[in-house]
Parts: sequence; C-alpha cells; structure tokens
Amino acid sequence: METVQWKVDGMSCTNCALSIHKYLQSNGIEAPKVSFMDGEVQFEMPEAIAKEKLIKGIQNLGYKVRGQEEKVVKKWLDNNRDRAFFCFLFAAPLVVHMLPGVHWHFMMNPYVQLIFTLPIFIVGMAYFGKSAWYSITKGIPNMNVLVAIGALASFGYSLYGTIIGQGSSFAYYETTATIITLVFFGNYLEDASVQSTQRALKDLVKAQKVMANMIVFDEHHKEVIFNVESTSLKVGDIILVNAGETIPMDSKILWGEASVNESIVTGESVPVFRKMHDILLGGSTIENGTIKAYVTAVGDDTVLANILKMVKAAQGEKPPVQILADKISAVFVPLVLGIALLTLVGNLLITDIGFGASLLRAIAVLVISCPCAMGLATPAAIAVGLGRGARNGVLFKNAKSLETFKDIKQVVFDKTGTLTSGHFTISTFKVTAGVTENDFKIIAYSLEKYSNHPIAKCISTHWKNKEDIKWKNIEEVKGLGIKATDKEGNTYWAGSYNTLQEKNVEDGHNIYIQKNNTLIGWIDVADEIREEAKQVIATLHAQGIHTVLLSGDRKIKCELVGKALGIQEIISEQSPADKLNKLDELTKISPTAMVGDGINDAPALAKATIGISLSNASHIAIQSAQVILMNQGLKNLPMALGLGRRTYETIKENLIWAFSYNIIAIPVAALGLLGTWGPTYGALIMGLSDVVLAINSLRLFKKKLV
Repeated sequence: METVQWKVDGMSCTNCALSIHKYLQSNGIEAPKVSFMDGEVQFEMPEAIAKEKLIKGIQNLGYKVRGQEEKVVKKWLDNNRDRAFFCFLFAAPLVVHMLPGVHWHFMMNPYVQLIFTLPIFIVGMAYFGKSAWYSITKGIPNMNVLVAIGALASFGYSLYGTIIGQGSSFAYYETTATIITLVFFGNYLEDASVQSTQRALKDLVKAQKVMANMIVFDEHHKEVIFNVESTSLKVGDIILVNAGETIPMDSKILWGEASVNESIVTGESVPVFRKMHDILLGGSTIENGTIKAYVTAVGDDTVLANILKMVKAAQGEKPPVQILADKISAVFVPLVLGIALLTLVGNLLITDIGFGASLLRAIAVLVISCPCAMGLATPAAIAVGLGRGARNGVLFKNAKSLETFKDIKQVVFDKTGTLTSGHFTISTFKVTAGVTENDFKIIAYSLEKYSNHPIAKCISTHWKNKEDIKWKNIEEVKGLGIKATDKEGNTYWAGSYNTLQEKNVEDGHNIYIQKNNTLIGWIDVADEIREEAKQVIATLHAQGIHTVLLSGDRKIKCELVGKALGIQEIISEQSPADKLNKLDELTKISPTAMVGDGINDAPALAKATIGISLSNASHIAIQSAQVILMNQGLKNLPMALGLGRRTYETIKENLIWAFSYNIIAIPVAALGLLGTWGPTYGALIMGLSDVVLAINSLRLFKKKLV
C-alpha cells in the first residue's frame, strides 16, 4: 500500500481534524493520522480506493489538500488576517456610533446599518456557514456551527425588524458584525500562536532548503562550480562547502578538514572536528575550514528528513491524556447548542427582559464557548515539547513517551557503548596453542567483521587484513558471540567465556577464540567510562530515580563500572533472554526506562516502559526505542526525562484552563452577566482563550528541565 502524506489547509481545531478523520474512516481508510497543529494527514492508501475521491471529499468538507487544488487564481480574502481586516473596515462605524458621546445620526438608520453589515455577513457566512453546513451533514458539527448560528440569528432578527419598520427596536446589526469580525481576528491570533509553537520544527525545515556549490568538470577536467538549490542534488554529486556555509545534504568528506556545528541535528553546540572520510550531516554548518564531499543521501533519506518525519509522526499521535478531551470535544457543539436554546427559552419564561435580550444571551453562549481550547490543550504542549527535544538532540517517536516519562521511577543502563564510550582499543592478546600470531589475527578478523558489537568492530578495524577466511556458514549467537564453519569443516568461535567447552582458563578476558572447541587465544580490549556518566547518574539520584546496570559482561567488569559511577543495583552476565526476563520483573515493580546502544539491546529496549537509544544519528530510522538521544548524547538523558515531565505538567495546566474557561464562561453568558454587549465580549474572550493556551505552551521553551 502507498503511504499518503498530505498538507491540508483550513483545519483550525480538533473538531476539524475529527471531521477529516471520520470521513477517511468512512471511506475505508484504516487508522488515519490527522494533526490540525501542522495540517498533516497521513494514512496507508489501499489500491481499491481512488485518491481523487478522497481529495474531493476533504475539499467538500471545507478544507483544501495543498498541491491538489484546481488551477485557479488565488481567492480574495483567502486567510483569516485578510478577512478580519476587511470586516473591521465595515464593523468599526457600527461599533463606534454605539459608544457614549458619539452621535452619528445617519448610523441610526437601520438600512444604513444593514448596508455596513451585509458585506461582513456575506464573508462570514461564506466561511463559517459553509464549514458549518458541511460539518453538520457529515455528523461532526464543529465550532463554526456555533459562530454561524449566532451570526445568523442576530442578523435575521435585525433584518426582520428592519422589514417590518421597527428597526430601532430589533436592530442588532453591530452584534452580527462584531461576532464575525472578532472571531476572524481570534482565528488569526490562534493561527499565529499555534505556528509559534511549531518554530523549532520550522527551523529544521528551513535547514533542508539551502544553496549548494556543486562541482562538475569541463572537457579539460577542470573544476567548474555551479550554485544550485540543495533539492536538485543527487547521490554521488560532489560539493564544495566553505566556512560559514550550510552542508546541503548528508555527505562524506573527500578532501579537507573543518570544524562543524551540528547543533541543528544533535543539539551539541560545540563544533566537532571532521576530516577525510568522515560523515557530514545535512543542515550542519561549517564554522572553520573548507571541504569537498560527495553526497551520500538526499531528500527523505537524509538524517534531517528522518528527524522531521519522526517529529511530525509523533505530533500526530495522541497521548492517553488527550482521550478525555477528544471525547468531550466530539459532543461539545451539540451540548452548547442545547444550552443556548435552554438559555433563550429560560430567559423568556423566567425573566421579563423580552425576546431580543434573551436572544442576545443565547448568542453570547454560542460565541463564548470554545471547543478549540480543549482540542488545542494537548497538541500545543506536545508540539513545543517535541520541538524543544528535537533542537536539543532528543527525538521522541511518539507523543505517548512524553507523557509516560512522568511515571518513570527507575532507569536501567546497558554498559558497553552506553555508560562507557564504546570506542575500544586492543589492550592485550595472547595466542595459547596451535596457530601463529598472524593466523590468530586473521581468524579473529574474519569472524568479528560479521558482528556489529562494538568490541567486534574494534578487533576487525585494528586487525583488518587483505587475507580472510571464506566461511561455509557463519552466524551471530546473541549474547555469546560469532560461530562459523570453514570449507574443510573446522568450527570456530569468537565469543565470551560461556562459549568455552573446556574451562581451563581464567574468566576475565573479553573475547575467547576457539578452533574445533579448543582455545587458541584470547583478546582484551580497553573501554573508558563516559565523562558525563557520573554526573548523569548523580542527577537521576537527586530526582529520586533508582539506577540499575544490566549487562551481559562479566561481574568483575560490571562492578568496576557500576561502583565507579555509584549505580545502585548491578546485574551482570545476562544473556539477551535473561535481560528480557529481568526487565519484565523490573517493570512490574515500577515504570522503567532502559538505555542502550540500540544495536544489540533492541529486544530489551522494546520490553521496557520506555526504550531510550544512544544510537548514531544515521541509524535513527531503524531503532526499536521510543526515544533517541542523538550523537551518543547520554548527557541529555536527564533533560529528556525532565522534558517529559514538564510537557505533561503543561498539558494539565492547559486542560484545566480549557475546562475552567468553558465551565465559567458559558453560565456567565447565559445569565446575562456580560451585559448588552454580551455577544461582542463573548467573541473577544473566545478568540483570546486559545492564545492563552499557546502562550502557556510556549513557556516550555524556557522552563528549567533538570
């Protein structure tokens, strides 16, 4: 099936997203992801469904699939800012003449008021009315239903009074004008506020589109440099990047050295030194030096593109805390319509204020209520949380992980490549019997080059040889090592002490090499503890988090590392199956995060409450962890935990505000406490309610996380 990803314009709240979600499901699309925050719609397209039908259906709902619109000139008043400004020009005279001390006698004429109101009403109903009608016909009435009914009621009542010659008693044209104008203005503020919560993501998008110096060769084999857009580059193209310029795509250095600022991708602000054959990440900046490189990945295959896809996918996920808000949002509009009707009837029966004043109170109920606030509470905070994480080298694969962090009570660490640097060097080795030193190195290299384990990579790199053994078959046995058979039928092992058939040697070396179950030598490697590891462990302890070292390495080595860092519980000599069982036990005790290198720890990372990978950036798309710390960034672990907790706190604050606002505002409007200008005040307050949520969410960018 084809994966479809559309940008849809016109979504302003959760109800809009629910409308599209329900429409897609009713047309055979399973589990579509619809995010109104960034206007993204993602789903798997079955072959039996016509894409054109879905596009037309979404457009009939009142939204636009970007890039799929008909070839027409851009429509006039096509955005909330222009609509608000247009309506303000006509609404201003209607409002000003109502102010104390202002006497514009010509404005007292109901037909003059009608002339000023009609353009506003037409623009308002073309937007709110059309959207309201489509949402009602599809069974999910949205917020525009409330606005459209409020404006229609006040306009219709005023028009009726004008026609029967009692305009002065029935005229509420200024109510119609201010409702539509202020809601357009509120929508514009909401759009701007929501977009500001996406600023970190937009910075990453901008980094994808830069100019590049592409090198080609003329007929005399001389270099010619062309200035091209990065999007036109292809794998294998050669580029020149000077100091101060952005690396256009993922590349590998052919010539030169440079200091590279990779903060846009890894969150690490200190420049890193890069030389020949090193990998460069697209979006990074050359601070000093000049390099020539060839492009290794473009478009959706680059690290930066994968980060963007991951963050956008996470924004489309709904954490558990949003479920309640979504359920309420789905029934909110019909509920408010019922309350407005009850307000109208109740005021007519109980009070003596008359139909006109009762209608104003009912309209105030319609326009002051805000389902958008409840729908925006979670996505706004999630967008900021994910954005801040991405800018600091912390990637969340789903929004649920952000919320789950609040419950984490213990963190389990792998040792090799996680608490230690993972950059091994061969410290000692010994050939015990049967082979020469050179043959021993060839055997070790030929076996270990088939493994991704950091120790194996160290051996295969240091003893790389033109000669190697062509194996008849070879396999990696998880938790033990590499086993192979040559063409003559000899069996070989490169693995841990547990692979030895004869335990006639001490248990304390890293790798034991065997031929036909006979030990022929052993190898020791040196690995140093990460500089930041001790501070990370101390920070976790200060936060009341229990720490555990869970490793397949020998007890003596695990205790050496664990005690040096002050880890509270040390569990050693565990096979992958043992790790899974132990993690299962730990997660039953309390929610547990597992931190590993993302290569050999994949099952354990998946088993934990939250799996956190310290994998290299180029592997981000294939990790089984829910959270990825870029650039082996163990130091960012406390920040990731803190960001998760702060994001959840912000979501709670937003939801409390959203629910409290509606619980208080609706009765205030229904009881007429807003006065004769109730609908106007209601529209203004409703427009600002979402801005409050966005501002509160933006505070996440500045909150202290550790």
